[in-house]
Amino acid sequence: MEIPENESFRDSIGTINEEGKRAWIYPKKPSGKLYEYRKIVSYFLLAFFIASPFIKINGNQFLMFNILERRFNIFGFPFWPQDFHLFVVSMIIGVIFIALFTVGFGRIFCGWICPQTIFMEMVFRRIEYWIDGDRNKQRKLDRQHWNAEKIKKRSLKWFIFLLISFIIANVFLAYLIGSDKLIQYIKDGPLEHTGTLFPLLIFTAVFYFVFAWFREQVCIIACPYGRLQGVLLDNKSIIVAYDHKRGEGESGRKKFRKNEDREALGHGDCIDCLQCVHVCPTGIDIRNGTQLECVNCTACIDECDHIMESINLPKGLIRYASEDEIEKKEKFRITPRMKGYIAVLVILTGVLFGMLLLRNDVEATVLRLPGQLYEHKEGDIISNVFTYKLINKTSREIEDVSFKLRKYKGEVKLVSNSNTFKVPMQGLAEGTLFIEIDKKELEGDKNKLMLEVYSGDELIETTTVNFLAPRSYH
Repeated sequence: MEIPENESFRDSIGTINEEGKRAWIYPKKPSGKLYEYRKIVSYFLLAFFIASPFIKINGNQFLMFNILERRFNIFGFPFWPQDFHLFVVSMIIGVIFIALFTVGFGRIFCGWICPQTIFMEMVFRRIEYWIDGDRNKQRKLDRQHWNAEKIKKRSLKWFIFLLISFIIANVFLAYLIGSDKLIQYIKDGPLEHTGTLFPLLIFTAVFYFVFAWFREQVCIIACPYGRLQGVLLDNKSIIVAYDHKRGEGESGRKKFRKNEDREALGHGDCIDCLQCVHVCPTGIDIRNGTQLECVNCTACIDECDHIMESINLPKGLIRYASEDEIEKKEKFRITPRMKGYIAVLVILTGVLFGMLLLRNDVEATVLRLPGQLYEHKEGDIISNVFTYKLINKTSREIEDVSFKLRKYKGEVKLVSNSNTFKVPMQGLAEGTLFIEIDKKELEGDKNKLMLEVYSGDELIETTTVNFLAPRSYH
């Protein structure tokens, strides 16, 4: 893309003024076809975000990220600490998918899907437009002295922002500790669970700070994805782009004058109305080309199309396009780099599905009791003591659980009143067991045994243990 002669705008970000202080952004209220599409997508995602921790599939929360207990549910599928490798592969797939999307379509994730953008532009900003008014009214209100009108509007807006931040914090907490536990804590009262109340208040304060003050700076300063896009994008990536060939012409931009032959004068279609700048939520001029601050929200596309329509010029001066499309009229195609990402994505997805198919509903761990070797009993019976832990990953209780040995004619005895037990749903059962085997069955001082776990007559898991015997038994 043609580089502007004046590159001073790249020396600082759009939210910092010449003195190095915060330049507050007052974006014009967006409108247009793409904005309506964005609203539909955003409200669907908002409903998804709020409902996900409260939806159950087979008794499992639809989405849960319980970091403290290292339990995760993704689309109703539970992941335990023993499944951490599956969770890591899932996250890698997600990162590669976003990278692939960025290579092909720029920061469309930021503008259409990112929770920060959705909450900021479709919730908090719309409330601000409702209370403070559009761009010019907001600027006027900020310069205004603290009279009754300003106090009333500021108090109402800040109270609503705080209330929504508190609701978001509760939903966020439901993802972390589980919706059932959150609802129970609410029923019990906040003073009964102060250990959870304080984190909730901290989350509320963080969300309020982000959406009431920090705002677009999250995308520009804090989020690493904005930096990452500079590495991932190339001339073939579809981005929100200004068609400088058409907009500048041979003689550059020029304000619109009725009945003027702009084509004969050599001026482009851009009439320098600055509406694309005024509507931008990060305060940039898209006509300067691809910039770090641009989140591909398409507000400038809608605004420019409206202007072009009003002066009887073709729409699309700002549109989704690649630099090669504008410069060379090349159509979008899948590049070798994108094919590489797709190949890696397909392979990793296949690996993940294979792992999920091989994943057991019950995870058994049987370990030798520390400090214990073996015991030689009457009748040449060798006994070893072990501890066991069974994790039930399902949403149903597993009953009548017992252990049996494969190949060896030994006996497994539990240190309990019964040789069978239950494993609660999404819980664990642990205890101690003895394995007793006739010395004639053993080969050497170290024997690897296959231990089978049954629920009734159904084999549900197998594991191996090392059985010790006297060295003389070779």
